[in-house]
Amino acid sequence: MSGRKRFFTDAVTGEDAVLDGDEFVHAVTVQRVAEGDEICLLDGSGREFTATVTKVEKKRLTARISSVADCDCEPRAKIYLLVGALKGDKTELVVQKACELGVGKIGVFSSEYCSAYLNANKLERLNKVAREATKQCMRARAPEIEYFDDLASALESARDCDNALFACEFASSSEADLSALSGTTAIVVGSEGGFSEAEFALARRLGFAAVHLGKRILRAETAAIALTAIVAHSLGEMQ
Repeated sequence: MSGRKRFFTDAVTGEDAVLDGDEFVHAVTVQRVAEGDEICLLDGSGREFTATVTKVEKKRLTARISSVADCDCEPRAKIYLLVGALKGDKTELVVQKACELGVGKIGVFSSEYCSAYLNANKLERLNKVAREATKQCMRARAPEIEYFDDLASALESARDCDNALFACEFASSSEADLSALSGTTAIVVGSEGGFSEAEFALARRLGFAAVHLGKRILRAETAAIALTAIVAHSLGEMQ
């Protein structure tokens, strides 16, 4: 599968599939896909469809499916990353790297000291970044991305996770053993402004364990990526 160009489609019917919209434009104008080429199609279910392009039209192409298989690069561990909205394109960077590291779901939230914001266009941009990262790292299912207006809602969304980790500058040590994790794991990392004492207290009341990330001050995006990598390794995704 690694040598075939990969594209998302929501139009797989029987033995045929249709590629249109942005994925069609990318396939034809950037990847130079032509009739007779063999490609890999993804429907977001975790499956990979090997298909041969049979027809290229003005706004879409049709491909005949020859085989289908479950993607062996999809993570087994269930990791849910909650990150405060970051300035500039830093949230995009976190989404991209989280996808590569095997995160299955991403929540972006606003908090007391958060100075960035998210609107519908920015959320769609994040979903596009996730889809591109999914294709690049050979996954077949892009992480679901959700936006929360406040931290409380974001924390509530992780109630069903077996592990709930809250990275905070107030923590002098980690309350959870990051080397011995198992089960579904939620990770919370704040924006550039960090968290207030009240937000930290709220997380503790909701069962989140404080996580200490060392003596040095990390940028928010560094903290999110580093902690995600540590958790992914502990859960067996990088071994």
